[in-house]
Amino acid sequence: MTQPSEFTPACPLPLTDSPQILLAHGGGGRLMHQLLERLVFPAFRNPLLESRHDGAIFDIGGVRLAFTTDGYVVHPLRFPGGDIGTLAVNGTVNDLAMCGARPRHLSASFILEEGLPLETFQAILASMRRSAEAAGVEIVTGDTKVVDRGKGDGLFVTTAGIGVLEHRLAIAPDRVRPGDAVLLSGDLGRHGVAIMAVREGLAFETPVESDCAPLWEPVAALLAAGLEIHCLRDLTRGGLSSALVEIAGSAKVSLRIQEAAVPVSEAVQGACELLGFDPLYVANEGRFVCFLPAAQAPHALEVLRAYPVSKESTAIGEVRETEPGQVTLTSRIGATRIVDMLSGEQLPRIC
Repeated sequence: MTQPSEFTPACPLPLTDSPQILLAHGGGGRLMHQLLERLVFPAFRNPLLESRHDGAIFDIGGVRLAFTTDGYVVHPLRFPGGDIGTLAVNGTVNDLAMCGARPRHLSASFILEEGLPLETFQAILASMRRSAEAAGVEIVTGDTKVVDRGKGDGLFVTTAGIGVLEHRLAIAPDRVRPGDAVLLSGDLGRHGVAIMAVREGLAFETPVESDCAPLWEPVAALLAAGLEIHCLRDLTRGGLSSALVEIAGSAKVSLRIQEAAVPVSEAVQGACELLGFDPLYVANEGRFVCFLPAAQAPHALEVLRAYPVSKESTAIGEVRETEPGQVTLTSRIGATRIVDMLSGEQLPRIC
């Protein structure tokens, strides 16, 4: 009689290396950051790139400018609460806002797949125009290319933006200091869940729409209030968790977050529980975190809550000096766990 082989329990290690590009390299998690650190940053290394910010900030003729660029490959092209056009405009406007810059001008580049209905393209262009008008920016230049049928998934969009800094603050990840408060501008996860629902044909009792929106107005109000803002970061791919881990590493500080203070709607929470997602990692397109001295947090929250896009703003944690680079979360029952970036891809093609 053959003896059974010895059973050795094991847990597969997360994928950390690959000789080829994977979808997870675009997901905002650990693989994407490894791609940047190992290939992209060394290829173009310079002081502006080293800031690890949402855009580059520089001075030309005594005027401080911010410059950013982003590509959009979201699938499907339309989703509850927006489309690839609104996403492209608001995403670039928000990257400039996170630099503390007033958005001024955008460029737009389109890669069209042969067979895309002209009606669809026209609708996306109209959506971009409306979004630009709402955000107070103009699309002033761009480019159009067409690829073979089956090679472009309909439409890809790349936008770049220029903004003006009307203050002397240095707003960047490495400016975060121990004693800062961590403010969150609203509830989490609506963009990711809205995309996922369309892809999978899911219907929820309470419909979930993307939070896609421009963020310059509340940021401008914070600046006008004279608050000492240290860092701003919008929560896109990788969600809140990835953004906090990246900032903690750049600033060489630790962050302590209170789970009970993080707002998540019942519909999003229910969808995440059903599908095994963690709302802290789900993408957003109209939410940001703000770091500033704790003494200024009550005033900052008062300012933020005056705007519809940030009316649910709340303080979710604090910055500490111990254990640099670490983010911890205190659960609703008082347990503490370490928050890390996703090692793989939770939901690809999200923006």
